[in-house]
Amino acid sequence: MIKIVVASKNPVKMDAVKDALSVFLNDEIDLLGVSVESGVSDQPMSDAETLLGAENRVKNAQNQFSNFDFYVGIEGGVEEATSGLMAFAWVVISNGKQTGKARTTTFMLPPRVAELIHQGYELGDADDMVFSKSNSKQQNGAVGLLTNDAITRKSLYEPAVQLAFISFLNPELYPEIG
Repeated sequence: MIKIVVASKNPVKMDAVKDALSVFLNDEIDLLGVSVESGVSDQPMSDAETLLGAENRVKNAQNQFSNFDFYVGIEGGVEEATSGLMAFAWVVISNGKQTGKARTTTFMLPPRVAELIHQGYELGDADDMVFSKSNSKQQNGAVGLLTNDAITRKSLYEPAVQLAFISFLNPELYPEIG
């Protein structure tokens, strides 16, 4: 049995990790979702802050929970670009010796959502306000709302989780990294 801590209790993140890694792991997966601090703002506003949040979640999960095979942190963020406010997430996976990192694809947020984020709202809250939804961040998220669920948060996260796992599939190519 492969034991994995997901540094979130969000069911979308947990499902994405389990489904993404089941492709590579030839064993049953025991998943534990935990709430840990990201050490960054509730709405990370840059690529660097978002990555740091995912890294911090993994470190905090490792410090609180021992004897797991992998620790996964997923942190969503936004960053200003010439075309507007862009949304994405970072995924960090660690086993205590090796670390893998990958970022989801990026997409542009509607101007009204971006305006609310600039006013201090988190992306999920801004989405709920603009799309008249409730708790969309634990469901299909902004990407699902904007693509009529052709792409959901889960399907956005899954490839990034798999890409972050590359260093574990090819350890001879990736010396121990932090």
